[in-house]
Amino acid sequence: MQICFFFCIFATAKIFTQMTKRRIAIVAGGDSSEHDVSLRSAAGIMSFLDKDRYEAEIIELKGADKQALNKITEFDFAYITIHGTPGENGLLQGYLEMMHIPYSCCNVLAAALTFNKFACNHYLQDFGIRISKSILLRKQDWQRIQNPEAKATEIIDEIGLPCFIKSNVGGSSFGCTKVKTKEQAVPAIERAFEEGDEVICEQFMKGTEITCGVYKTQNKEVAFPITEVVTGNEFFDYNAKYNGEVQEITPARIPDDVRDKVQETTKRIYDIIGCQGIIRVDYILTDGWTINLLEVNTTPGMTATSFIPQQVRAAGLDIKDVLTDIIENKF
Repeated sequence: MQICFFFCIFATAKIFTQMTKRRIAIVAGGDSSEHDVSLRSAAGIMSFLDKDRYEAEIIELKGADKQALNKITEFDFAYITIHGTPGENGLLQGYLEMMHIPYSCCNVLAAALTFNKFACNHYLQDFGIRISKSILLRKQDWQRIQNPEAKATEIIDEIGLPCFIKSNVGGSSFGCTKVKTKEQAVPAIERAFEEGDEVICEQFMKGTEITCGVYKTQNKEVAFPITEVVTGNEFFDYNAKYNGEVQEITPARIPDDVRDKVQETTKRIYDIIGCQGIIRVDYILTDGWTINLLEVNTTPGMTATSFIPQQVRAAGLDIKDVLTDIIENKF
């Protein structure tokens, strides 16, 4: 009788636990060139989640898909892993806020700001963060220029060679060119405009590329070990990121005091912008270990080999627990 009693209690508790699992919508896809990369991040998040605690489903969103949007509203929480519009620029966040659905990453303002690399970097510059010299081009203005080659020469004369030309509102994996001659500038600008309506022409900084992840909750803040990025390619391009043409060293081979300063800078950026969830900030360390901001990423890649999971492992943490922190912080 006693055995039966305890069995009934155990069975009831198990059923109750199953009934009270939070339902998580992992929202992926989007409308940028990184659509498929986003789906890979979604698969990573699905594999990392605590299955005893959550029921999850990947929802692929492309365009104003009403069916997908309506489906998201059936869940308790949205984990956004769209790299690009509408999940990285605040559009989806605004919809979720109107529907009173908690989500994983930055709010509308912070997402919109960080999605615009030029605006974000110059905003942070006012807080003492070092950035590279850059020029912003808008498509409507560029299309009115009668002599693009002359304008490109003017830009190169101001920022020098080599330089980077890339989309201002998309991931740096697509439409990004390291320009070494003036003749390469116009094709690079036009290629970058294929990714969005704004383009950045940015001065080249020679040094060590690193990246640092951070997340904060109501009762903790965690700065992950820093990753050093070493590639034989011209820069950390698509093949380096996703086809293994790179060496990613975690923790980075930098002095301890520089590590500490980078982590503190990343936490400060998190607070200045008003970030939520996990962010990743990319830097270039130039001569004298000077810290220069490249960009802030508020929906970092989450495949098994992405930077954040690497850094979590290097910190001796479990990515399952980190994701649980992110989700439960909203309840």
